[in-house]
Amino acid sequence: MATTRQNALAAAKAAHDKKALGVMAIEVKKASPLVDYLVLATARSDIHARSVADAVMEAMDESGIRLLRSEGYRDGEWILLDYADFFVHVFQMRPRAFYDLEKLWDKGKVVARYED
Repeated sequence: MATTRQNALAAAKAAHDKKALGVMAIEVKKASPLVDYLVLATARSDIHARSVADAVMEAMDESGIRLLRSEGYRDGEWILLDYADFFVHVFQMRPRAFYDLEKLWDKGKVVARYED
């Protein structure tokens, strides 16, 4: 069985494989009581955001990882996928820059980063 870290890294790779920009996985377990990892990805449009989210969900389904809930899929501006021990955030460019989760979680350890 894969570890939470391996699952978060697989989610990041799935987002990157769908051409998401700025994909990164951040270990936040020392700073967050909710999750161990955050995966961040940027999409170019709402259609692209849904495509990236679909790719992540498919990869996790294939690994037997259950999605607990999702938010924002219909609008595609900021999609949150909750996998209990890690969250995947798929943003369009404007909300990613505005919320700047990288800065909010700057005490976290970046464990994966895909260059555009």
